[in-house]
Amino acid sequence: MKLLFFVLNKTELLDDLLSAFARNGIKGATVIDSMGMARILSTKHDDDEFFFLNSLRKFLNPEREKSNLIFTAIHEDQVSTAVETIEQIVGDLSSKDTGVVFTVPIDFAKGIM
Repeated sequence: MKLLFFVLNKTELLDDLLSAFARNGIKGATVIDSMGMARILSTKHDDDEFFFLNSLRKFLNPEREKSNLIFTAIHEDQVSTAVETIEQIVGDLSSKDTGVVFTVPIDFAKGIM
């Protein structure tokens, strides 16, 4: 099994994504509101404190303060389906402001149906 993590930048697409997951056999996921490191640092520190923040500001979407972290335990053969589903909803993940997806192996699980 794998634990798939997806950081969804376009939070307005959350319902569409979860519905598409369900239609494609991914039946359970947990969603957490999240905020990236650059966004947090840029709101709490001056440019003088962190020299790289000024360059990062131009990449930040000022209207988008939060993201969603979605994680789900899936079988290995569902990974490609999950990624395809994500890209059908949010677009090509290599494009700006779509999100980030990755998996990690699950070595132990109890309570997963």
